[in-house]
Amino acid sequence: MAKYPVVVYGASGYTGMLTMDWLIDQNIPFTAVARDAKRVKEMMAQRVVRLESATYEIIEAEHTVKSLTKAFKGAKVVCNTVGPFVKYGLTGVEAALKAGCHHLDTTGEQAYVRAVRDQFGELYSQAGLLVSPSLAYMYSYSEIAAELALEHPGIDALQTSALCRGPRGIGAGVTVGSTASIFEMYRSEPCYLWEKELVTHPVGKTYTINSPDFMDPVFALPWSGTSLPVYFQNDPRVRSCESCVGFYDNDAMKMVHALGEKWEAEYKNLPVEQQDAILKQITESTTPSMPPRERTTLVRTVDTAIGRGILSAVRATVYGTTAYIATGALQTAGVIKLLDGDTNKVGFASGSKAFGHRYLLGFLEERGLARASVTEL
Repeated sequence: MAKYPVVVYGASGYTGMLTMDWLIDQNIPFTAVARDAKRVKEMMAQRVVRLESATYEIIEAEHTVKSLTKAFKGAKVVCNTVGPFVKYGLTGVEAALKAGCHHLDTTGEQAYVRAVRDQFGELYSQAGLLVSPSLAYMYSYSEIAAELALEHPGIDALQTSALCRGPRGIGAGVTVGSTASIFEMYRSEPCYLWEKELVTHPVGKTYTINSPDFMDPVFALPWSGTSLPVYFQNDPRVRSCESCVGFYDNDAMKMVHALGEKWEAEYKNLPVEQQDAILKQITESTTPSMPPRERTTLVRTVDTAIGRGILSAVRATVYGTTAYIATGALQTAGVIKLLDGDTNKVGFASGSKAFGHRYLLGFLEERGLARASVTEL
């Protein structure tokens, strides 16, 4: 049973520890939950900033609904960082509900986000609790940009892109969990929103983003479709939404795309056990270990939403840095609101809809993590 109001599940992972950094910064006590308490203690001692001033405990729990419900009980908010979420996420969502906790997580894996909405949205609403996937750099920054665009009258169609720069090379600067989630998307059917309906992207869909922020075009992919078409599907303001992701390292993105083509040609119809082994091998070969802490001189992001109406258009851009550090900040921004009982929504809702996109943007701006720009076209 948790002694403190916030649970960080996946506490020995990269994003979990960054979330704890920000909770400590805001003087919020927390319970760290993971499968191996000894490893958590060792990793926190190495990587969590200001740990000596923190109020916290460590609980060991198996990844089952029963064990996690027991660990979460007594808390108010669960911050879940255990991925790939399409494989592991729903267990944490169910456990948080049974423990009477709000649930925040850090993924935009579209298949998982849709499953959370369809299986748990109404149950969380009935319990007066929030379940909010994807409260993270990806795709909260893109959603903030989209909401800024929607502030302009008449906008009803959105196209968003999340463009990131970090160390060069596939897997460089990306966590093991993120890499696993990236390659897990080969087994999903990415969708975009068209006339209020989710429509599957054509196999092999790619984008070439000609952004005014770059000299060269950026090669981008649907990236499982992202969470945004799901979040905007029932928004009365929006008729269509299409989203993509690109890294400044075009060669790395093209390698991901080539692996996707190989998956379609050779692996798609294999038994699940064989697919699991292939994905494990790809993940381990590209991201063998936890990356170092991000540097602002390396990790920079540009998230853009182009909004269109019948005769109007607007471009909203959110510039950012240190995507994983920003994710910890966003989780903590949500925690602050939930501990205060200050949420616009219960049930299934995005971070921007639950807490307000202006609040999230302001939280990031005050900490030097984001800056927004809006231009009418």
